[in-house]
Amino acid sequence: MNLQIQKETEGNTDKLLINGEVDAYTAPKLKDTLISLTEQKGREVVVDLSGVQYMDSTGLGVFVGALKSSQQHGSSLKLTGMTERVHRLFDITGLTDVMNIEAHTKGEVR
Repeated sequence: MNLQIQKETEGNTDKLLINGEVDAYTAPKLKDTLISLTEQKGREVVVDLSGVQYMDSTGLGVFVGALKSSQQHGSSLKLTGMTERVHRLFDITGLTDVMNIEAHTKGEVR
């Protein structure tokens, strides 16, 4: 499946709307987009994952890299809209303890 990334910018906030699967084939596209945003000092990067039904370890690696990049460059990273399935993957790996993940309702993480 393809990965679609839609970017919306308002002020110093960039919101990425992600749809599709984040896996070994699609992760490089997400990484290129996400890292370039987190490298900008003072930017707030919000990633809406409500359209992602599947993510593998390669996808997790992209978000770990983006977190490190945001810490190094003085930007912020927030993940929103995770389905329960995707949230479980972040939870199992302990990333929910170190990443800014906003909870949602309606079939998503509470």
